[in-house]
Amino acid sequence: MSGVGKESRRLPAALSLIELLQMQSYPKFHNEIGVPIVRIGCREFECIGAMPPQDHPHIYLNMGDASDIVCPYCSTLFHFDPSLGAHEADPPDCAYGDMD
Repeated sequence: MSGVGKESRRLPAALSLIELLQMQSYPKFHNEIGVPIVRIGCREFECIGAMPPQDHPHIYLNMGDASDIVCPYCSTLFHFDPSLGAHEADPPDCAYGDMD
């Protein structure tokens, strides 16, 4: 029976690793230019606040079925716009692509 307990303790760590790997592929957006609304083409993404090195902690946001969400760190209002691609933003400067 002790083997079953050990196996179940490893499962959450494995799921966390899978979730972490999935999050690395989410689009990233920022609002360094300070616009009132950033329109984006996806409902799951990361907000980084501003361009590095002035960025805040990269936070995963999920709108679910809603059309809007506010970042709890920088108070940027993000609005889902289905006419944009998943990695696109309006204004375009608010889309962030990793340089690594």
